[in-house]
Amino acid sequence: MSPATVKLVSECFIKPKYEVQEAKQPYYLAPMDMAMLNFHYIQKGLLFIKPSHINDQEFSTNKLLQSLKESLSIALVHFYPQAGQLTTCISQNRHECLVFVDCNKGPGARFIYATLNMDISEILSPVDVPLIVQSLFDHDRAINHDDGTSYWHFWKIWSEIHRANDKQLLVSRLPNHKRWFPDGYGLAIPLPFTHPNEFVSRFATNNRQRLDPPLPLEYVGNCVTAMVTTTTAGELLGHNLGWAASLLHQSVVNHSDKIVHKFIDGWLQSPFVYRPGKMFNPYSVMMGSSPRFDMYGNEFGLGKAVAVRSGYANKYVGKVTAYPGYEGGGSVDLEICLPPNSMSSLESDEEFLAAVTIQYNGYQRRHPQEA
Repeated sequence: MSPATVKLVSECFIKPKYEVQEAKQPYYLAPMDMAMLNFHYIQKGLLFIKPSHINDQEFSTNKLLQSLKESLSIALVHFYPQAGQLTTCISQNRHECLVFVDCNKGPGARFIYATLNMDISEILSPVDVPLIVQSLFDHDRAINHDDGTSYWHFWKIWSEIHRANDKQLLVSRLPNHKRWFPDGYGLAIPLPFTHPNEFVSRFATNNRQRLDPPLPLEYVGNCVTAMVTTTTAGELLGHNLGWAASLLHQSVVNHSDKIVHKFIDGWLQSPFVYRPGKMFNPYSVMMGSSPRFDMYGNEFGLGKAVAVRSGYANKYVGKVTAYPGYEGGGSVDLEICLPPNSMSSLESDEEFLAAVTIQYNGYQRRHPQEA
């Protein structure tokens, strides 16, 4: 039997339903946007199933698609940069490149309808994420200008609009598009390069509430910087998990407004763009995403999603992605990227097994035990 493949049925582009005056101006990228330009689009999605109480006669794929498109066009009025395109202006004489979002350039946000002849249990049951999941994502390896907070904020607003179903709706948390730049700097910050295809190169915590005064949680764009904790293999093996957790906690506590400003001031003096492939070695662990994101709170007429899955973007050896547990109650799902031999060793580690469980609620799941 040949492996299942995703079949494209149709695709179109969705533009904001109403004209947005602000979209006529360049949407300049702030320092943390620029530093993260080489990172890929966030590839995370929600997996839904048709509710059991809806029969085939009541359920209409065409109606669902139309309602998704309509609500998306309204959501893009509030998140108009998502319908634009990254644009570059290169100055060969000054060896500088200005990158910004042209909100009116391009056809809009791509909307894809595709089918996959596969039972949902074939995606959720394996402990290892099936290869087919990668085929569910578009924009492979493309660069982006948003972080997880902005990404899931967009999903929340889209979900609210879809559930309102054309009724009068006051969006709960409007996005904040006011670009944040330190005092003394303008809106347009060029990047230096030694060659048109090569930027000067040198993980991540949310800085919105660490700045003084703090940025609003609705701030759109990248607002994350690296937060590093270092130790030796001997120290890790000589202590328990609580000791390692205390090291990480202290790093979080120390990540203050002063630290964030120090990074930004240094970046402005010598701008650079991170190169993900050169940032990490095979002996490091990189935590991404957050169980604080309300992923399962987004519904589109199909009830609660049954799972969150991600593509291959921003993945490498040692990457750990955290999601809120499907079961709730403070549980956390972890997606871990390791070579087969390392993964086998981890799955045989008694201390690791004591901290996680494998549950069978129709699907096989793995998550940390609740405290």
